[in-house]
Amino acid sequence: MTLFLTPQELEALTGRKIPSAQHRALNAMGIEHKRRPDGSIVVLRSHLEAVMGGPARQQDIPEPDWEALDDAAA
Repeated sequence: MTLFLTPQELEALTGRKIPSAQHRALNAMGIEHKRRPDGSIVVLRSHLEAVMGGPARQQDIPEPDWEALDDAAA
């Protein structure tokens, strides 16, 4: 997977082909983006996932000490 959305993904997300129209659509959705010098739009994939509720990143969460609960109940 790439760091940025592909042009096809950006078009699917916004429903627009023209960069100025994509810019307006992204603003309306609250999705941060940048314009390249050639006028095309760049959206970070991680930002989109965070805003749209995409796959959560795995975090190392320690397993609870279940035996401690057994000891407390006794």
